[in-house]
Amino acid sequence: QVQLVESGGGLVRPGGSRRLSCTASGFTLDAYSIGWFRQAPGKEREGVSCVSSSDGSTYYADSVKGRFTISRDNAKNTVYLQMNSLKPEDTAVYYCAVHPSTPSRAMCIYSDDMTMDYWGQGTQVTVSS
Repeated sequence: QVQLVESGGGLVRPGGSRRLSCTASGFTLDAYSIGWFRQAPGKEREGVSCVSSSDGSTYYADSVKGRFTISRDNAKNTVYLQMNSLKPEDTAVYYCAVHPSTPSRAMCIYSDDMTMDYWGQGTQVTVSS
């Protein structure tokens, strides 16, 4: 079965850290650019961080730059999003998605204009004291 499965969400206090995982099954991630997106209630979906398949270049939204880190482990067919110094405004459902050979910046910024090959089901991250 071809799918992406996110995990690692939960409740975390402001200033805390969390690592999200996105594991692929039924296909290999190394041929794809991968992105993490989030959507909070009443807000549009935001491209949080993306990594390109071609050169490994990364993109981060200004809202998370310096706090979040995207990485990929092709051996485990998994991509991670390490989130540090979390803020209440980071509360959202986080999704991963893949698209073939897309520059990381384009994938994150123009995701509404492209059809991702696969989306995960999402994992909730709640930052609250």
